[in-house]
Amino acid sequence: MRKTPISLRLMKILVVEDEHKTSAYLKRGLEENGFVVDVAETGEDGSHLAETHSYDVIVLDVLLPGRDGWNVLTGLRRRGIETPVLFLTARDAVRDRVKGFELGADDYLVKPFAFSEFLARIRSLLRRGSARQSTVLRLEDLEVDLARHRALRGSRPLDLTPKEFQLLSFLLQRSGEVLSRTLIAEQVWDINFESDSNLVEVHMRRLRSKVDDPFELKLIHTVRGVGYVVEKRT
Repeated sequence: MRKTPISLRLMKILVVEDEHKTSAYLKRGLEENGFVVDVAETGEDGSHLAETHSYDVIVLDVLLPGRDGWNVLTGLRRRGIETPVLFLTARDAVRDRVKGFELGADDYLVKPFAFSEFLARIRSLLRRGSARQSTVLRLEDLEVDLARHRALRGSRPLDLTPKEFQLLSFLLQRSGEVLSRTLIAEQVWDINFESDSNLVEVHMRRLRSKVDDPFELKLIHTVRGVGYVVEKRT
């Protein structure tokens, strides 16, 4: 069995935006497309999160309370943090775009914007980084492309909900490792829940009905009294 390296993980995005309506809109839309999202509403908080956590893309407004986006990006690049940065701002002058790129931004999108274009730009930034780290998880004939948000079993596309996609990605990136229900809930739902909750079980049944039931080879297995494991069993 070929195991997927543990270093692969769900795509995580930091949104630094002080307008709550906009940040909530972005967070909801990104999570619906299978990403894990953190939000900061000030430049200082955004800098702290970017310096202490690992992100695949940072979405950064320019006009922020305290430290503005220019200052935040300058500080990150000086510290050697090369995470791709997408400026998302109402400042549409050519000089602002040029300044953003000169400071080290990877892309620049002006408000108002279409979410479909925003999402395409995020995925483009992720693909650019694929040379540094693969974004495709594989086990036997199961394949999950994290950047393109696509899952295949054999040549058949799997019609997964955003949460099912996150769940499968987490299981597959830890293939061969028995994962407890508590750990799965913490990593996929970012919650701690009471032991009598059947949240994980319900989603796992739905996931199995799509990933395993139509195929002879089963890859998702229950470890009684412990949790679940994804692996090929002979």
